[in-house]
Amino acid sequence: MWLLDKMLNKLIRAGRLVITDYDGKVYEYGPGGSTPETGDAPLRIRLTNKKAANHIARYPQLGAAEAFMWQWMEIEEPHDLRDMILFVTAQAKVHGDRALQPQGTLKRLAQKTIAKADSINLRGKARKNAEHTYNLTRRLYELFLDEDRQYTMGYHRTTDVSLEKAQLDKKAHIAAKMYMQKAREMDRPMRVLDIGCGWGGMALYLHKHYDCEVLGVALAPDQIAFCKERAEALGVADKVKFELMDYRDVEGEFDRISSIGLLEHVGTPHYPQFMAKTHELLAPDGVMFSHCCGRSGPPGFTDAFTRKYIFPGGYIPALSELVTESEKAGWQVMDVEAMRFHYSYTLEEWYKRTVMHRDEIVAMYDEKFYRMWLYYLAGAEQSFRNGTLVNWQIQYVKDRAAIPMTSDYIFEESARLRDSEEPPQWHLDPALKEAAE
Repeated sequence: MWLLDKMLNKLIRAGRLVITDYDGKVYEYGPGGSTPETGDAPLRIRLTNKKAANHIARYPQLGAAEAFMWQWMEIEEPHDLRDMILFVTAQAKVHGDRALQPQGTLKRLAQKTIAKADSINLRGKARKNAEHTYNLTRRLYELFLDEDRQYTMGYHRTTDVSLEKAQLDKKAHIAAKMYMQKAREMDRPMRVLDIGCGWGGMALYLHKHYDCEVLGVALAPDQIAFCKERAEALGVADKVKFELMDYRDVEGEFDRISSIGLLEHVGTPHYPQFMAKTHELLAPDGVMFSHCCGRSGPPGFTDAFTRKYIFPGGYIPALSELVTESEKAGWQVMDVEAMRFHYSYTLEEWYKRTVMHRDEIVAMYDEKFYRMWLYYLAGAEQSFRNGTLVNWQIQYVKDRAAIPMTSDYIFEESARLRDSEEPPQWHLDPALKEAAE
């Protein structure tokens, strides 16, 4: 316990943290008082295994996650895991990003080297990684995502907007940045490529509002199967098509390309290939739009918990990495927006919905999986709330004349789309969903 005790004595500078070790000995940290994360009550944690303290101290991010997953660590009511993570990381923020990193130069170098190797995603590995993340039981995603299964940041124009509305507004924001309204001026349907199409929500949205033809590609078989089912049910399978395909194998020419939540899975060694291939696929007067999680600082490496349990092969890029490689491929960057805190509100709602469905998730998987999923959501939330992560939205063109002179078109079209429809409120009243079906 001495190593964890040393770390927490240095780290905790507000509120009160009380740890009861496996042998019953109590350790207290902090001056007391209220914090936004825990309120007036002390945060109380029990360690139930003699290995827990050392496991956490040796590598705080992975060690704490596994201690919680293995039930070596319990957070006492009225607080929960999310309270603990936000409490600790809010204080780590004062000490800089390395406060919860593996201690020692050699340890950090080893983790960075392993992470770099893990980011090499050749075709076979890329498909395996996608299946690891996205081929989980369909029902799991239904329990915590919105009805459209948007597994990326919602656009929270206010902090109290519903998840359903935030995700609908996100799609409007993206469509406007893709300059989709150009479709109305064309004498043929606009052709759109959606790389990493998820469960098909964005592709179907674009077709609905612009009558365009969309090809969505992804590497998770169940995702593509679900996309095809949706298109068939809506009677648009001839216009909105989905293929189980690596983007590197796509052929043809497209007026618009979107990649939403994809670049996190590409891996830095493959950025040159991604930029070159998409440049090849886009029409001369086309627009490519990319939305991905990103670092607001310099390049880094993926933490061990995320690599091991959630997104193997994944990496969250710095803006410098994206822009540098795009320039080499001939792209011109026309618009960049850093979406700072939006994802934290999305993740907070996903966490709450996961807790709400605890019993069903444990029955589908087990307690360990449920705890792993909670840690992933709470840990990701803190990265966007207390850490340095953002969402990068980047617009690329080959020809600067492909978009209007000013950015007014983005705000005008986004507002028009937001006003054109409201999301279903099935999450509030399941009877509405049953009636619709």
